[in-house]
Amino acid sequence: MIHLLFLLAALILDRLVGDPPWLWQRFPHPVVVFGKGIDFFETRLNRPTFTAIGRRLNGVVSILVLLALAALGGAALSHLASALGLFGAVCEILIVAVFLAQKSLGDHVLAVADGLRSGGLSGGRQAVAMIVGRDPNTLDTSGVCRAAIESLSENFADGVVAPVFWYAVAGLPGLLAYKMLNTADSMIGHKNDRFVDFGWASARLDDLANWPAARLSAVLIALAASIRLGASAGRRSFSAALRDSGLHRSPNSGWPEAAMAGALDLQLAGPRIYGGVRVSEPMMHAGGRNDATLVDIHRGVSVFYVAGSLLTALIGLLALLSYV
Repeated sequence: MIHLLFLLAALILDRLVGDPPWLWQRFPHPVVVFGKGIDFFETRLNRPTFTAIGRRLNGVVSILVLLALAALGGAALSHLASALGLFGAVCEILIVAVFLAQKSLGDHVLAVADGLRSGGLSGGRQAVAMIVGRDPNTLDTSGVCRAAIESLSENFADGVVAPVFWYAVAGLPGLLAYKMLNTADSMIGHKNDRFVDFGWASARLDDLANWPAARLSAVLIALAASIRLGASAGRRSFSAALRDSGLHRSPNSGWPEAAMAGALDLQLAGPRIYGGVRVSEPMMHAGGRNDATLVDIHRGVSVFYVAGSLLTALIGLLALLSYV
């Protein structure tokens, strides 16, 4: 199918170019627009004067309306691209590439290593605060490295594999609906007093939408570890994903994080602090090394890039088979 060729081109473009900062300094990123839409509903329908049941019902209605609007927008863009021929095809490829995060994710994680190298612990904390929600001032050097690797693993699933999956399955409507849902989960899918009811539907739907991608991402990480770090690393990665993925509080994030933990032979997850609240979880791959280093960040990014290349190759194969 032609959209698989578009997806292949978008993956290659995103890997080479990523998100140019100059572009989003001049124009709002689509995810920012999605965020404004989510905020519009949240500020009006999640008032503390409403009952808990009312806030939950409002959250269900809000996310369903937002998903419908995103899917309709995707359908309109797809129809317009089809009508514009070659120019439309190029536009669709660019739209898909905007919603992928291979190069930008790798760059942000490597920036943590650069921050530690040039600015010491304070530089690392400042850089890692850009990509994780935990309190950076509670992290030592090993904790900064571990947080960067965990973010790399989790975001490979929901920032790369999941958008690829939903575009492959449902084209631009599927891609835009997924990104709306994922943005909503990151904004309102928290289990605190403000969002526990209103964000309930967004969090549950996001768990469902990420189910296939989380497991596929673990397989890709394990295969990439075999290629980049050796067969033993690949076996550890598969084993850790199967054994320890359920230790994570998320039904999905544990899969890529456990796979990366096994690949690097490194303990990941465990106790951490968000907004002053301590979250206690078991360590994934508890038999691995305890102290994460700059070398582990670079090894993790190298595995991530190989995993992304495997995903690109898979899409290329599917595109080829669709024309056979």
